[in-house]
Amino acid sequence: MDKENSPTRLDAIVNLQRYPIDHSEFQTQCKHTLEQAGVLVLPDFLTHNAIAKVVQEGEASSHKAYYTGNDHNVYLKPTDSAFSSDHPRNRQVSSSKGCITSDQIANDSMLRALYDNAVFKTFLCEVLEEQELFEYADPLSSINLHYAAQGQELGWHFDNSSFAITLLIQKPEAGGVFEYVKDVRDADNGEMNYQQVGAILDGASTVDTLSMDAGALVLFRGRNSIHRVTPTQGDVTRMLAVLAYNSEPGIALSESARLTFYGRTG
Repeated sequence: MDKENSPTRLDAIVNLQRYPIDHSEFQTQCKHTLEQAGVLVLPDFLTHNAIAKVVQEGEASSHKAYYTGNDHNVYLKPTDSAFSSDHPRNRQVSSSKGCITSDQIANDSMLRALYDNAVFKTFLCEVLEEQELFEYADPLSSINLHYAAQGQELGWHFDNSSFAITLLIQKPEAGGVFEYVKDVRDADNGEMNYQQVGAILDGASTVDTLSMDAGALVLFRGRNSIHRVTPTQGDVTRMLAVLAYNSEPGIALSESARLTFYGRTG
C-alpha cells in the first residue's frame, strides 16, 4: 500500500502513552469515573500534530459552515400551553453556532480516521457500556465541527441521547466555558424537576464547570444533567468536534432536525 494512501496510525492522533485506550484496566478506570461524575475528561488526548491539522482543516472549511441562532427551552420540546411562558418548562434560552457536517469533513481528516478507528470504538463501547457503535445513516450527522465566534453560546439544555463525545479543537481567548449540573431530572420516569431547573436559569443554583484545553476528549452523559456553554469572548473562534454514534445501525437524524441544524437534509 502506498504510504500516501495508507490509513493514519492511531498513535499519530491519540497520545497512547498517556492514554492506553486498548488496556482493560484503563477502560475500567474511565468507566468508573464516568459513572461517578457523569463526565470523563481526558486532557491532551489528541497529539499536538493532530490538533494543528484539524485546526487547519477547520479554518479552511469555516466558509462552508451553516450558522444558526434560535431560542428554545431546556427540554428542547415545543412550548407546553399547560404552563406559563416564564415557567421553567417553557422559559426560553438562546443558542447560536456554526457547523460543518460529515460530508464536509475530508476523507483523510484525522477526525474521520479517529471516528472510524476500531480500537477507539472498542474503548468507547467499554466505557459507555454499549455493545457496538454505529455511524449515522444520513450523510451529515456522524462528525460535526462546531464554530462559536464572539458572543455565540449554547444555552442551558438536556440532551436527548444518553451520551455525547466531543473533542475541543480550539479554545477561545475567554468564555466558552462548559457548565453543568449533574442528575437534575429523571427523564425515563418523567421527573422534570422544574424547581431546580428554575433556580439554575435564575442563576441561584451552584453549577460545576469543566476546565479544558485544546485536545481534550470529553464523554458526557447529558440526558439528565443540564448543561450549557457560555458565550465566547475574544477574536479566537471556539472549535469543537462532535463524534456522534448510535447503539443500533440504520439510524438517521430526522429530516426536520437536519434542516434545523444544518440547513439541508443531505
